Amino acid sequence: MKKCLICSSEVEKFIDLGQQPIANGFLKKEQFKSEYYFHMEVAFCPKCKMVQLVEQPDREQMFHENYAFFSSTSNYMKEHFHQFASSVIKLQSLKEDSLVVEIGCNDGIMIQNFMQEGIRHLGVEPSKNVAEVAKSKGINVTTEFFDVKLAEDTIAECGKADAILSANVMCHIPYMHSIFEGIEKLLKDDGVFIFEDPYVGDIIQKASFDQIYDEHTFLFSVMSVSYLAGMHNLEVIDTEYQITHGGSMRYTLAHKGRKNISDNVEKQLQKEKDLGLDTLSAYERFTDKVLVVKNDLMKLLNQLKDEGKKVVAYGATSKSTTVTNFFGISPEHIEFICDTTPTKHNKFSPGAHIPVIPYEKFRESNPDYVVLFAWNHAKEIMEKEKEYMESNGIKWIMYVPDVKVVD
Repeated sequence: MKKCLICSSEVEKFIDLGQQPIANGFLKKEQFKSEYYFHMEVAFCPKCKMVQLVEQPDREQMFHENYAFFSSTSNYMKEHFHQFASSVIKLQSLKEDSLVVEIGCNDGIMIQNFMQEGIRHLGVEPSKNVAEVAKSKGINVTTEFFDVKLAEDTIAECGKADAILSANVMCHIPYMHSIFEGIEKLLKDDGVFIFEDPYVGDIIQKASFDQIYDEHTFLFSVMSVSYLAGMHNLEVIDTEYQITHGGSMRYTLAHKGRKNISDNVEKQLQKEKDLGLDTLSAYERFTDKVLVVKNDLMKLLNQLKDEGKKVVAYGATSKSTTVTNFFGISPEHIEFICDTTPTKHNKFSPGAHIPVIPYEKFRESNPDYVVLFAWNHAKEIMEKEKEYMESNGIKWIMYVPDVKVVD
């Protein structure tokens, strides 16, 4: 049996998503033969309630100088992080001599808001290509992985932090105890650590299994984060639900006993118990729902293929890698995926090897159906494409929480 990455108890597997490639590993044709795969299974820990990958590739396989995800491609996310930063400035009464550290700052989409306010800051981003974009904006960035040593080096150079932030990054990191040990050291006595990640409660309710991929070692709940925090003399003092990424939770942590705990924490814990997130059976029901979605989507795609319909996809997302490889979707089902990220253009999707083309060519392609892989940005995308889709009679295909065709 595999041991829990948090508490070392035996974990219970509940879904096997098969052989999977690196989710952001978009590649050229000559790289097909050497493509890396790993076996992706997900398990639940009955003791600390943490949901986690059983195995994960080495971090250097996933985060490197050719990392293909840039946060700033979404205008919605720019506004989201602007509001996030503003709330932190207000919460901690941040001034120019305060210090904000962001773990996994990507291209600077959030930390640039502190720079613009003249607040001392440090972005931590190990993927060199996206870190360079952040640096080009004038942001102070170090291209290292955050851990205890980096926390100690930061204290020696900059002092302790008033706020440590992270967005859609903590769930990526398997060596969580080194992270939390570093946070506990780096945080001022009255400092806060605030992070947000995809929320396991939404994943279970929506059967959004595609939130599971190589980078997402953990799927957090308030229960599991509270357990982990307690192991490092920290505690959850607030929770705030976010609609981003199909449903996320923002957790605010502080040194134990230093700040008042919001009623939100107890309310959210009760919701999780009501959902059964402390039991294996909730996750087994999730698996059953995912298998229904798999059957329904493949039935639809095979039917459209037999009818000679042109099907393309929108958004070469990390999530789409899980969908295409677990379901067995190929270029026979989906002709291409359009995407706005230049580093993915004229490459092929991981594993399934579906061509990725620039977004600008989408409206020239005249498809009959469009599979929305970037379903977590559905509102923004559907508003953007409404006129084109309606005037040409093109239909969307959605698969979260179930398979449906949308006019």
